Amino acid sequence: MDDNNYHVAFELILAAGDSKSQSLSAIEYAREFKFEEAENCLREAKKEMGKSHRMQMEMIQQEAKGNPVDVNIILVHAQDHLTMAIMAKDFSEEFVNIYKIIAELKNNK
Repeated sequence: MDDNNYHVAFELILAAGDSKSQSLSAIEYAREFKFEEAENCLREAKKEMGKSHRMQMEMIQQEAKGNPVDVNIILVHAQDHLTMAIMAKDFSEEFVNIYKIIAELKNNK
């Protein structure tokens, strides 16, 4: 794996990690019924996820063009981060929705 591919893998880890952090922050804000802040975090999570997906797609396109991407533990680690960030984003969206329902039920008492 050349230096550029290492750079891409580390950038993927960074963007995916930022996305996951924003997703978890969204849940924390929603738990406190701070939905505007939660939605802002979800937007940031999606933005960072987009960066990760673009980097991953570039590697896939490179491979499809006949330029193999060397796979090593760093790239595997990066893909793991991306997978976990996707899960965190999906779950955080659901948690925010659930907390909105709880807030609505609480306010209707």
